[in-house]
Amino acid sequence: MQLAPEIFKAYDIRGIIDKSLTPDVARAIGHALGSEARARNLKSIAVGRDGRLSGPSLAGALAEGICAAGVDVIDIGCVPTPLTYFAAYHLNADGCVSVTGSHNPPDYNGFKMVLGGQTLFGELIQDLRKRIETGNLAHGTGTVRQAEVIDAYLDRVLGDVRLARPMKIVIDCGNGVAGAVAPQLFARLGCEVTELFCEVDGNFPNHHPDPSKPENLQDVIRALRETDAELGLAFDGDGDRLGVVTKDGQIIYPDRQLMLFAADVLSRVPGGQIIYDVKCTRNLAGWIRQHGGEPLMWNTGHALVKAKLKETGAPLAGEMSGHVFFKERWYGFDDGLYTGARLLEILSARPDANAALTELPDALSTPELNLKMAEGEPFELVRRLREQAAFDGANEVITIDGVRVEYADGFGLARPSNTTPVVVLRFEADSQAAIERIQAAFRSAIDAVWPGLALPF
Repeated sequence: MQLAPEIFKAYDIRGIIDKSLTPDVARAIGHALGSEARARNLKSIAVGRDGRLSGPSLAGALAEGICAAGVDVIDIGCVPTPLTYFAAYHLNADGCVSVTGSHNPPDYNGFKMVLGGQTLFGELIQDLRKRIETGNLAHGTGTVRQAEVIDAYLDRVLGDVRLARPMKIVIDCGNGVAGAVAPQLFARLGCEVTELFCEVDGNFPNHHPDPSKPENLQDVIRALRETDAELGLAFDGDGDRLGVVTKDGQIIYPDRQLMLFAADVLSRVPGGQIIYDVKCTRNLAGWIRQHGGEPLMWNTGHALVKAKLKETGAPLAGEMSGHVFFKERWYGFDDGLYTGARLLEILSARPDANAALTELPDALSTPELNLKMAEGEPFELVRRLREQAAFDGANEVITIDGVRVEYADGFGLARPSNTTPVVVLRFEADSQAAIERIQAAFRSAIDAVWPGLALPF
């Protein structure tokens, strides 16, 4: 079978429908995944899918492939990705797959995969491709059965989270699959909910379901202005990421959300380790220490953070992209819906939710800036920076994931994306002048190792 190698990404499999990702390809991937499950003596895999139009055919083909390897499938239907992760625990399945294109355009879809509690990433995903290409496949006859998990998930969250007072909120699901669960979850938590785009529609007719982009939060900002709601929550296409907007229209980015969660978790887990990725604000480390915790900066990527969470036993982790992982009271997987519930629990105990959020430490920062290059070039550029660049006046150069250069008054970051051929750049500082100075240092460092690039800053 002809496989497009580019669909086998760092953290998942993702491709364009009817081009690089077809039902035949999905069936082959299912067969390889089932074969890997058999090699690990695993017997059952839960399969859920987001609201994309291609979901039913891809999920069906994937299930056929898993069964062809002799592994049973539990079909949980159209649910947010976190509910697929939850299903593995609730149904005692040995693994799970979410058929999802996350926040990609409507013509994309893909697979996020877990086997035996381990999220597949990196070489483990490449190994599936090798199994298909070499025919290293198990054979058998698995069965498919249906199961419903939404009610059990709602009961589990409602048994864990308690609001100190009723709240009025706006939720925007961007026509993603979170709309199948979020309205009833927050209503049952005791909220008065203004719903935006909660009808699941794989065409995404209103705006793109990616709350990390400010332009996708304008409807929430408008609704907060026009109603008496005190907070806005927005979810990405498959419900594993959260966006937060205050009453006065400020976007609270995930690294600042993490401050609130860290202070709360550390009140019950003193001395706990809090993991965050290299894109997060430098205000986070001091805040975590101030609240009695131990900060740990780590690689970007939901699969990589989950692996570190498992290894360290940390009670909480978070990424700048909006993935937050609660191990304290929860399972350690990224779940935008549960994260939203935990946020409301904290804020409902405060008289002024807006102030509780806006008072969190902040700094001047740029959004993520993308330097587009040819396939493979971002990694080479960052390798050259790591080995050859000089950053005068820097306090520290951190190289766990790209190059993050810390100064007394800010930081600059350049890291290769694991999903698209770009170098991701981000700058933060105490003043605009400091940001410009750090950008100038990066400009000259990049120019010294790779002249002639048109930089996005």
